[in-house]
Amino acid sequence: MRHNRKKVTLGREIGPRRALLRGLAENFVLHGAIRTTKAKAKAVRGVVEPLVTKAKKNNLAARRAITSVLYTDVAVKKMMNDIGPKYKERAGGYTRITKIAARANDGAEMVRIEFV
Repeated sequence: MRHNRKKVTLGREIGPRRALLRGLAENFVLHGAIRTTKAKAKAVRGVVEPLVTKAKKNNLAARRAITSVLYTDVAVKKMMNDIGPKYKERAGGYTRITKIAARANDGAEMVRIEFV
């Protein structure tokens, strides 16, 4: 049985979905906020928030775990040096999702996800 085992597929197979979420997480870390669809924002939140929790520890194991998710060393350094220490005292809930206007061509719900 699949009790409490839900996942958002985003209409993709596992490989493309992982690549999409890693790319969104990378841009989110580098820019501090991104504009995307509601479903993608909720999915990327599940990737980024554990990374921030790991970055708060600021040790080699945490750096390697973050490196396995984010693509570039620039993003890893920003996560370890800027974002992790910023949320040292916060227990969780590092991101905020704000609704914005729907996309014009297909009416998809668009949101802005940013760090609190």
